[in-house]
Amino acid sequence: MRKRILVTGGAGFIGSHLVERLLGEGHEVLCVDNFFTGNKENIAHLLDNHFFEMIRHDIVFPLFVEVDEIYNLASPASPIHYQYNPIKTIKTNVMGSINMLGLAKRVRAKILQASTSEIYGDPEIHPQPESYRGNVNTLGPRACYDEGKRAAETLFMDYHRQAGVRIKLIRIFNTYGPRMHPNDGRVVSNFIVQALQNKPITIFGDGTQTRSFQYIDDLIEGMLTMMDTEDSFIGPVNIGNPEEYKIIELAQKIIDMTGSRSKLEFRPLPEDDPRKRKPDITLAREKLGWEPKIQLEQGLRKTIEYFDKLLQKNGHLP
Repeated sequence: MRKRILVTGGAGFIGSHLVERLLGEGHEVLCVDNFFTGNKENIAHLLDNHFFEMIRHDIVFPLFVEVDEIYNLASPASPIHYQYNPIKTIKTNVMGSINMLGLAKRVRAKILQASTSEIYGDPEIHPQPESYRGNVNTLGPRACYDEGKRAAETLFMDYHRQAGVRIKLIRIFNTYGPRMHPNDGRVVSNFIVQALQNKPITIFGDGTQTRSFQYIDDLIEGMLTMMDTEDSFIGPVNIGNPEEYKIIELAQKIIDMTGSRSKLEFRPLPEDDPRKRKPDITLAREKLGWEPKIQLEQGLRKTIEYFDKLLQKNGHLP
């Protein structure tokens, strides 16, 4: 059955892949984005599709549309972007969530919140299960995003309990793939862009901190599966890849895969940067029958190819 689906942040890295997949499944998609970190080029190839509609709008302000489902992805998600305007970041997550939940309540739509592994902060439990309440510095430079997403989860639960809004909560772990912003400061895009240009690979700290990397297609599959589960299961559920890598290992792998002449350059670790990050996906396996399928090298190959084409097209990258 064709649904009318709203995707906030739909011109962003994750949002554009989700929009593309929903259209491919025959749905009518309304993409909303204020283009702070979203990019029109991510959705340009969809503009001729009669079932696709684009609205430039900031969800800090109310939106009045008729839809069956809402995927709430709107928010800057990399430290460089969310720390650029921290007040705006927390407003997007808190006021934006209130507006989207209000919309869902009015039109009786099901709504999925794209929460984040950042709500676990610098975790003291490893790997991180959904039951872990986190270790977040409420006063630090990352708090605008961490606490914004935590407050959003609270709002979703309160709208569910008080107003009966049908909600879904997922916590997204590090995700990479084509259409990442070339200057978003995340390790995968940073390392690939630097390696392709034979520039020094900048590693913050000594590189022994760990991350888990999930390819975009696996995430989209998890999101769609979660939205389609019975209303009785609302989450939260971790969506991420439990394979863990040291940052220095990732850097060396990307150097090898690109044939780069780049050298490693070490810099001081930013404040509150997590030492470890790895999802416990037991719940996703049990409730969704979901687990990541794409291996790191396979995903990196596609991502390197994307940035290489971007570099050849523009002659440079930021």
